[in-house]
Amino acid sequence: MISFTCDYIEGAHPLILQRLMETNLDQEPGYGEDRFCASAKARIREAIGCPGADVFFLVGGTQTNATVIDAVLRPGEGVLAAATGHIAVHEAGAVETAGHKVLPLAQQEGKFSAQSLAVWLESFYADASWEHMVAPGMVYLSFPTEYGTLYSKAELMTIKAVCVKYGLPLFLDGARLGYGLASPSCDLGLKDLAQICDVFYIGGTKVGALCGEAVVFPAGNAPKGFLTTIKRHGALLAKGRLLGVQFDALFTDNLYMQLAKNAIDRALELKELFISKSIPFYLDSPTNQQFPILTAGQIQALQGSVNFEVWEKLPDDRYVTRFATSWATTPEKVAALGQLLDF
Repeated sequence: MISFTCDYIEGAHPLILQRLMETNLDQEPGYGEDRFCASAKARIREAIGCPGADVFFLVGGTQTNATVIDAVLRPGEGVLAAATGHIAVHEAGAVETAGHKVLPLAQQEGKFSAQSLAVWLESFYADASWEHMVAPGMVYLSFPTEYGTLYSKAELMTIKAVCVKYGLPLFLDGARLGYGLASPSCDLGLKDLAQICDVFYIGGTKVGALCGEAVVFPAGNAPKGFLTTIKRHGALLAKGRLLGVQFDALFTDNLYMQLAKNAIDRALELKELFISKSIPFYLDSPTNQQFPILTAGQIQALQGSVNFEVWEKLPDDRYVTRFATSWATTPEKVAALGQLLDF
């Protein structure tokens, strides 16, 4: 059985496991006060070109989104996000649990535009009774999106301009950030994101780590008491060194981007494979998530030999499926899938 179900079905890269073993018996303070976290933070600050950035390590993506949003928003405020955004669909109401509403925006292939954001905000404040409604307090987007698509630098800058006009911080969910930055279609780097976003995070869970995300406030603008908010959300590890060691390894010798590039290389091979079999796509994704359209018969033929996700049934009884590559996907696994696609 081979699997393209998602990008975190493997454990961790061997270099990370090696560093965890090498440092296993070192005695260090808890809650991220250890030397490994300090080193990892320094490496991240260097990578983003912001020596004064605030950096925090949290355990996972859902906890990170809920924690950042709760820390930034005031009571009675909500967060604007694409209707397909992760916080709006696949986080079980984690944001709402803290008392903040997710305000959905019209989207196209997982992305919302600066224009749609501006129209929503103009309409909201045109209502004379807006003070009786949940007010927007933040703008959230995923990079890559849940459909594997990317915002260009120009798109992010126009979105940022709308945010500035309305005094809204821009928060970028980077659970799969490496897979976006490594795509040949991406015209952004970490330093660009640090200049555009008020807060973003670098995903480790999906890009080679056992677990963990690195939250970055580039301007050193973390909300007061942010560490306390992390703990209240159950996102603070007592053995914070576990995250520090991993991110220190990921940001040594460009390992993070090397791992991300492997996923992109394999995804491009996957895309060419489907094209060679005359299998159409739901959309054109330039990242590690690919969305081929399969018939019920094709899906049945693959079951038992390969794992993947079925996302949506189309009106013509075909199905949108998702095949995801990761930092650990090998060319041999892609080739094995190719043998199975000879329907």
